Amino acid sequence: MHGLGHLRFDIGLLAQRLGEVTQWVNGQPEGERLGLGYFGSSTGAAAALVAAAELGPMIDAVVSRGGRADLAGDALAQVQAPTLLIVGERDDVVLGLNEIAFQKLTCEKELAVVPRATHLFEEPGALEDVASLAAAWFQQHLKAK
Repeated sequence: MHGLGHLRFDIGLLAQRLGEVTQWVNGQPEGERLGLGYFGSSTGAAAALVAAAELGPMIDAVVSRGGRADLAGDALAQVQAPTLLIVGERDDVVLGLNEIAFQKLTCEKELAVVPRATHLFEEPGALEDVASLAAAWFQQHLKAK
């Protein structure tokens, strides 16, 4: 039997699943009143951006942590939700890819670079910095309806 690890690179499938779950949440009585945001890392960030592009104003905010935002491709220009890209200062490859993706975003956006952090943010205090940045972004942009 083959593992399913390859599915984490199927951005279209991940975005579709995320969109379906989001539509379901939004269809619930309680869900109609909630602000909706996505937090994704690695390829999950690309899926979150693709889903946000497809769902438009239904998504209030997106945060990507060490994500491969570049894998969202043409969807980047369609994202309407305010988007925060968080990357470690010492994650040279992903930082470069996020700088390119950042230029393609036309929504409200910010690129936050966590000092001394590598790809997995394993350095002391790095994940706490990510959590603080993400929490502040969501507090600013998630709006109860």
